Amino acid sequence: MKGIKYIKGWFSDAWGIFAHELRQIVHDSGVMVIFVIGGLCYPLLYNYVYKNGILEKTPVAVVDRADCAESRRFIREMDATRELRIAARCTDMEEARELLRRRKINGIIYFPDDFGERLARMETAKLSIYADMSSFLYYKNVMMGSHFVMLHEIGQIQVDRYSEAGLSEQEARAFIHAIPYDDNNPYNRAFSYTIFLISAILLLVVQQVMFYGMSLLAGTMREENRSFAPLADRFQGQGVGRVILGRGGAYWLLFMGLGLYIALIVPAIFHFPQRGSFEDIVLLLLFYVTDCVFFSMTWSTLITRRESVFVLLLFISPICAFLTGFSWPESAFPAVWKYFSWLFPSTFGCRAFINLNTAGGDLLTVRPLMRALTLQTVVYFVLASVAIYAENFILKHKNEFEQRRERIEQRLERRLERREKRLTETR
Repeated sequence: MKGIKYIKGWFSDAWGIFAHELRQIVHDSGVMVIFVIGGLCYPLLYNYVYKNGILEKTPVAVVDRADCAESRRFIREMDATRELRIAARCTDMEEARELLRRRKINGIIYFPDDFGERLARMETAKLSIYADMSSFLYYKNVMMGSHFVMLHEIGQIQVDRYSEAGLSEQEARAFIHAIPYDDNNPYNRAFSYTIFLISAILLLVVQQVMFYGMSLLAGTMREENRSFAPLADRFQGQGVGRVILGRGGAYWLLFMGLGLYIALIVPAIFHFPQRGSFEDIVLLLLFYVTDCVFFSMTWSTLITRRESVFVLLLFISPICAFLTGFSWPESAFPAVWKYFSWLFPSTFGCRAFINLNTAGGDLLTVRPLMRALTLQTVVYFVLASVAIYAENFILKHKNEFEQRRERIEQRLERRLERREKRLTETR
């Protein structure tokens, strides 16, 4: 009977803390703004900004000082690519630079005077490519478009030279392409920036929004000399576990719904490729959201002021995005950053989501990442329990110290009163 009564009391306490935390979230306008704008609007905003995903026909200028058949053919082929558009033909580099300064073009292709002569003498000919570095996409298009044409032209020049040496065109091509190959980019055939970026950003939003919202609420409570640590004392029993699970359950419920919206509904709205199965994505979210709950609960214990959250917002978000490995391979990370990345659930969750939803893998593919999320969840659960227990311990002893100080002050006051009374009677 005692065991059943204890279990009922335990769940009753946890439910009370769960309901209390939900009320705190709903009644805090700042937290609701973060959850609504960050959780609901940010994924839509990111996808809308990068909706096209592909930059086509980047305008470039050509300075053709060679004016030969080879340079003119090179220019025609560049203009025919998806990446480039010949927007201007300039007589010198100064004219082209002026167009670049006025933002009329985003790149310059320069053919020197001896371009055709070197090719005729079977020497190495050179051309110069200048790209606008104000945007990564400008640079990508100028370099990719010109390099594709350059590779094609190199092959054609080799065929012409072997033909002049007495080989037939078929023999020359077989000699040049002894091992034929086809370009195959299965995960991002169109080189879309949306697929490249959004896959990492989507699940990162879950972690960041949860952490900032929970930290904002924790900072507000501490500024008002309140704390979530002794909440269990206000209910039927004692214990840190019911505080952790009660508070965590409120955020877990909210962000499982938000995670399903971000990982499944938002990509469908913008026709984002979804190669992962529904069951695998939901299972990943179960592990990832649980990890994020205990991660946020652990680190939010260090927040003492409400405005500290906004400083962290500017500082941590770009670092977490970079550490997912979407723009720089994990194998190239310095050791200190590799180990530092293990602090964040997004490091493993975003990589798992990319492998499942973008690359079309299965749970076997992401099994090491799921194990890392599980281990991280256990570690952060223990740390969150220790942090809350320590804060609860400090708060209790703080109250005892204040009570002792009040008793000492009262004793001193009584002694002073008695002393004054004796002096009065003596006079």
